[in-house]
Amino acid sequence: MSTASTPHLAVATPERVALSLPVAGIGYRCLAWLVDASLLFFFWVVAYFVFTLLVSDVLGVFQGLSGAGQTLLVVGIFATQWLYWTLGEVFFHGQTPGKRALRIRVVRLDGSPVGLYESAVRNLCRAVDFLPGVYAAGCISMLLTPQHRRLGDLLAGTVLVREERIDLDKYTATRAPEAGAPGPKATRALTPDEVELVLAFLTRAPGLHADVRRRMGTKLVEKLGGLTSEEQVTVLASAEATEAFLRAHVQVER
Repeated sequence: MSTASTPHLAVATPERVALSLPVAGIGYRCLAWLVDASLLFFFWVVAYFVFTLLVSDVLGVFQGLSGAGQTLLVVGIFATQWLYWTLGEVFFHGQTPGKRALRIRVVRLDGSPVGLYESAVRNLCRAVDFLPGVYAAGCISMLLTPQHRRLGDLLAGTVLVREERIDLDKYTATRAPEAGAPGPKATRALTPDEVELVLAFLTRAPGLHADVRRRMGTKLVEKLGGLTSEEQVTVLASAEATEAFLRAHVQVER
């Protein structure tokens, strides 16, 4: 499902490290929707059978409702599905069970986590994206927009990105330690975000301009801390020494 021409979302971290997140295409999104739709279908089947234990004639009860009652029931069914997608995205960092299974998540256009407002808007617009049926409007919008965004995403300012698995093997290969290079300092435990930030930098470092590569490495070393002045001079003596220190530090944390 991924190709060389897969669009990316360019974002910058607070540490001014540029990251490029691969955008989830229509294939990923459709499969994730099928997983979520299957779970919702299973929920309604169970709810129906539970209700039949209490009321034998379910259809008769529905027909016996007034027009307002039937409307409220339909709205309630839609609200239940809206809550499923919205609460999942808000409380599970942009992921419903279907998105989690496909390793995709909803984020804002700046790469930050999706909030209640954005999730509520994009999921309210599912009714429009579904028109005239089977998400036809949403699929057309995804095919015509560079970042595969449906109408709900365009209104909410969101985009779906794929989670990349970081290959740790490239960081665990045995290397001869550089002369005088200090080992990592266990001054404090790194947060998961800091570990991912360092790994993202190490992944992209070979493709960065030399000055940018050294400047970003220096900022990360200073952020991690735990070095004396003499050790810091040694670590920052070259890009290779800086990245060797960061690599070792992350491996200790992992």
